[in-house]
Amino acid sequence: MKKTPLAILGTVVGLMAVVTSTTYAKESRLGLMVAAIPEIASSQAQSWRTPQLVRTIEAHSTAVDALSFSPSGRVLLSGGSRSDAHLKLWWLKTGREIDSLRVHQTSVADLAFSADGKILASVGEDGGVNLWRWNQKDYTGDYTRTFLGHRSNLLSLAITSDSKVLVTGGLDGIRVWDLRNQRPLYTLANFDHPTYSLALHPKAETLVSGLKNGTIKIWNLNTGQPLYVIRAHQGITSALAFTPNGRTLVSSGYDGKIKVWDTRTWQLKYTLAKHTGKIRAIAINPVNGTILASASRDGVRLWNLNTGQQIAWLTGHQDWVQSVAFSRDGRFLATGGFDRTINIWQANTTEVAFTQ
Repeated sequence: MKKTPLAILGTVVGLMAVVTSTTYAKESRLGLMVAAIPEIASSQAQSWRTPQLVRTIEAHSTAVDALSFSPSGRVLLSGGSRSDAHLKLWWLKTGREIDSLRVHQTSVADLAFSADGKILASVGEDGGVNLWRWNQKDYTGDYTRTFLGHRSNLLSLAITSDSKVLVTGGLDGIRVWDLRNQRPLYTLANFDHPTYSLALHPKAETLVSGLKNGTIKIWNLNTGQPLYVIRAHQGITSALAFTPNGRTLVSSGYDGKIKVWDTRTWQLKYTLAKHTGKIRAIAINPVNGTILASASRDGVRLWNLNTGQQIAWLTGHQDWVQSVAFSRDGRFLATGGFDRTINIWQANTTEVAFTQ
């Protein structure tokens, strides 16, 4: 049998244990290693005031619900919605499709690579959590496992900076998984905590979750204990993202607002409110940490987080924009829409030569 780049190998069912401890432990119960955060040189910052549309890809037969760049940035992954629940791989250089595999029964809700680039994870509205071993040399992945502990739609995932722990969130709450040993760890929240978005602080000690009622909950991931609750949005908190240095959290909501928070005090710094509809997704440039992309029915807006000013408005889609992702080197932005296409944008700097 021909081996596809995403060859299926096996499935397991994860049984979860509920956290009941209320005692803080100095040693991490998850064995997390805190990763150092490199200083970002100012020379690395790239201008996104006049980004160039490099390519449009006719990607799926339905909306493009999820996007993620491979660690090298040479391959883009996309997840389709509802009936087109396929994971597709694309060469960034040419826009050519590398592979397509149906990985969920319905919508691929979120995708992410581990920081070390060895693991790719996806979650779907079918409640499944899929894992692949990613080969960074030939840009292929071996499907290793599906966790089936959730009982309802999954909507978001996050991976710790040491690549050891996966957190998944959905309508039935939040669960925590051991990536190294490929097993469930514990249930952080249940059906009383319908979770639409997740983000992990770069130091991997703090988890934030966005709820259906518009609040943001801050957790100590090592102890499994909640720390604070922020009343953030009117309606669903749709997306969350930390800046690379961890000092700022950005949230978006179905109220059309973006809110920027100081993570040292969890106080609101300012609100961005130019979108005319629900904000579906946000992404922060991982290199300079100052450029924010936000997606809604009126297109993609780019913001300078240092000033709170809008710097660009991208209107290349014909319908709602559902997903956004920056490449790890910060040079490219991918946007996916209800119009079934993916647009690839490039920062307007020196000419970028694609290599493969």
